[in-house]
Amino acid sequence: MTKLNYKEKIPNNVDLSNDLSLQRALEHWQPKFKSWWTEMGPEGFQTSDVYLRTATSVDADGWATYGKVKMPEYRWGIFLNDKVSDRKIHFGDNIGDPVWQQVPGDYRSILRKLIVTQGDTEPASVEQQRELGKTCPSLYDLRNLFQVNVEEGRHLWAMVYLLHAYFGRDGREEAEGLLERNSGDIDNPRILGTFNEPITDWVSFFMFTYFTDRDGKYQLKSLAESSFDPLARTCQFMLTEEAHHMQVGETGITRMIQKTLEVMNALKSDSIDAIRNAGVVDLQTIQRYINFWFSSSLDLFGSEISSNSATAFANGLKGRPDEMRYKDHSEKNNSFTFEGLSLENTLVEQTIPMRNAMNEITRRSYVTDCEIGLKRWNRLIKKAGYDIIFTLPSTRFRRNIGIWAGIDSNPEGIIITKNEFDSKVNSWLPSEGDKEFIKSLMVQVTKVNKTAGWIAPPSRGINSLEIGYEYVELRQ
Repeated sequence: MTKLNYKEKIPNNVDLSNDLSLQRALEHWQPKFKSWWTEMGPEGFQTSDVYLRTATSVDADGWATYGKVKMPEYRWGIFLNDKVSDRKIHFGDNIGDPVWQQVPGDYRSILRKLIVTQGDTEPASVEQQRELGKTCPSLYDLRNLFQVNVEEGRHLWAMVYLLHAYFGRDGREEAEGLLERNSGDIDNPRILGTFNEPITDWVSFFMFTYFTDRDGKYQLKSLAESSFDPLARTCQFMLTEEAHHMQVGETGITRMIQKTLEVMNALKSDSIDAIRNAGVVDLQTIQRYINFWFSSSLDLFGSEISSNSATAFANGLKGRPDEMRYKDHSEKNNSFTFEGLSLENTLVEQTIPMRNAMNEITRRSYVTDCEIGLKRWNRLIKKAGYDIIFTLPSTRFRRNIGIWAGIDSNPEGIIITKNEFDSKVNSWLPSEGDKEFIKSLMVQVTKVNKTAGWIAPPSRGINSLEIGYEYVELRQ
């Protein structure tokens, strides 16, 4: 087990002090990161003491400590899982060869792009969420927001380290670019479209952390299989932190549904108007937010048919999540059949080389994972005596990348005309009226042991503390 060195200016377990050139480069980048955090991080809470989790080792047991800290003083650092001796390449064309400790020249460009794209998502989500503290439903939720934010900042550090350590001048320039792009900026937006979507309310935040951070989980799991060992070890540790982000989303949505069902039972009504007048979010609106954020996240996996994914798999750069559960790790001669689209926009069965289907294989695993939460929520609704059922929309719905891009379909995946789509879109996705209603509920609650009326209190506190603990000490 490797302990993290917190005595250095940049906490790390990569022996940074013995590479002075790299240390100087990262110390030169560090104040730029802190300046970005001050300007683009959580607005209005930089002097607050927040009960945060900080990594202290990369061991699965006892890897973190908890305590109050001001966010600008949080100890961001560089942490990789311990090296596995004699680790071998386990997928693609080079199975059995030793994994790489340096970047092979032939793969330099594609590896850099993979790292930059992953790295770009981390500060993007912080920027998207920077004003949410102003409308937090409780101190518990405010703390969870900030925990997500500081860990996204640390994940940015993880990718920046790889860029500086293994890609020379190109890597340093890319690291600078990670702080120059901004979410939603017209002239210099973030690389992936979903990370330019505004997140101005907590319903969207919970959906983002459930659906979009779950995409992050699958991207990290794919990169954790990489034959470039430093990247694999970096992503393995990032997954430890990523689990909390998805838990924030799932429990947040669960508490919102619980509160709505309590009100519906008290009113003895499922009238949308009555439910909204009582100050909670009706289940139909929750479904529309599910439709929006799930469909937004689907494009992050890329096109169903992808030569880039085939190349990355063949060369051992990016595997399938949990690669070892598959029987064939080469997939050189296998095929994948799925329902595609003809030139006449009709559904047809398509068969493609398995390697070209890696994006779609990963997307399907993601969809199955997303369904777990919906099953739990549907059990809550059924137990309360209602027959409303949450569903995920079809993976054809509202796509902008891949074979379904620009194809109008309803949430069931049935292809329809553009006029029909436009006439019904407000029943499938949050309308301006929905957004205004949600906005009206977003009132900041910061009293200890108090929770906004539209969401149930948490069922338990953090790290065995009481629910009513002062998780964030606000400064006047």
